Amino acid sequence: MRIQIFAAQWGNNELPAPVFIERVKAAGFDGIEMSLPLDAAERDDWVRQIADAGLQLIAAQWETVFHPGFEPHKAALAELLHNCCAAKPVHINCHTGKDYYTPAQNLELLQLADDISRQHGVPIYHEIHRSRFSGHPMLLLPYLQQMPQLQLTADLSHWCCACESLLEDQPQTLAATLPHVRHIHARVGHAQGPQVGDFRAPESQAALQAHLSWWDEIIRLRREAGAERMTITPEFGPVPYTQTLPYTQQEVANAWELNVAMLQLLRQRYA
Repeated sequence: MRIQIFAAQWGNNELPAPVFIERVKAAGFDGIEMSLPLDAAERDDWVRQIADAGLQLIAAQWETVFHPGFEPHKAALAELLHNCCAAKPVHINCHTGKDYYTPAQNLELLQLADDISRQHGVPIYHEIHRSRFSGHPMLLLPYLQQMPQLQLTADLSHWCCACESLLEDQPQTLAATLPHVRHIHARVGHAQGPQVGDFRAPESQAALQAHLSWWDEIIRLRREAGAERMTITPEFGPVPYTQTLPYTQQEVANAWELNVAMLQLLRQRYA
């Protein structure tokens, strides 16, 4: 099974396409994960430049966060997913629904995404993320029972934060969830937040080892299932995800450097 590691555009949005693409290539990533412009010409220009650089693309849909009402959210989700599919990415990472929508509403959105995925032949994976339909384990599990074909992006740093733990007391939750994972966001969270200051620091080792154990299990399950590839995106984010010192607002770590360091750790671990 091929392990392919992608660079998140998040935190680098100010960089022009040629500059960011060259940065990604120089660091040794296999591709880019990014949200795509709705303007077709701008979208196609990004797609062309990424392909010309020999990189692959994961399309990200998160902009529905700007549409709190259900009907506008649903309309935006359809537009954004069709736009992502037009780029023919490896797959789409989707922020889906809201934790305050009814189960019937969230199921309607999940079914909409499934229909669009089938229409275009592009896999859509739904990210485990706070405030979305999957923001807490007990929110997600009923959907897995009703839609056993549901495929997920594991960003388990969000559950650490939501559950105020490293999920030590929830082996059954993880056992039910991890077989549905097709993509990993490799960020390390802790019991009081979605991102440790620096995963290499001694005080972050317990959190790092917990996340590595989950990623190891996901990789094992995908290999056992005969999957051809597994994708991972190191996703340490900018301020306010990256912590800052009081008063000075100086960042305690650089998000890009953390993502490159995580790339190197993953390459060594899963070679």
